[in-house]
Amino acid sequence: MKTSEKLRAIRKAEGLTQVKFCEISGVALSSLKNYEGGHKEPGFQIVKQIVNVPLFKKYTLWIMTDEVAPEAGQISPVVAHSGQDETTSSHSGRKTG
Repeated sequence: MKTSEKLRAIRKAEGLTQVKFCEISGVALSSLKNYEGGHKEPGFQIVKQIVNVPLFKKYTLWIMTDEVAPEAGQISPVVAHSGQDETTSSHSGRKTG
């Protein structure tokens, strides 16, 4: 998974709009749109800026290495919100259940 795809996964897992994600992380909205649109990959400084936000620190290991360490509080977005009553269909993006 590309880093740009990981940023989108993190944002979605936290239930944030692009605007809110940018407000929290300090990333420019136009930059985030370029990353999520697959037009550009974020550099190390952008990734570092994002994972230094307390809300996103739990994704640091995953975004950098594709690994998780739940015992150390390091998870992936899939683990972050597992067990919810509500799920999203991958086909329509609509909430079900």
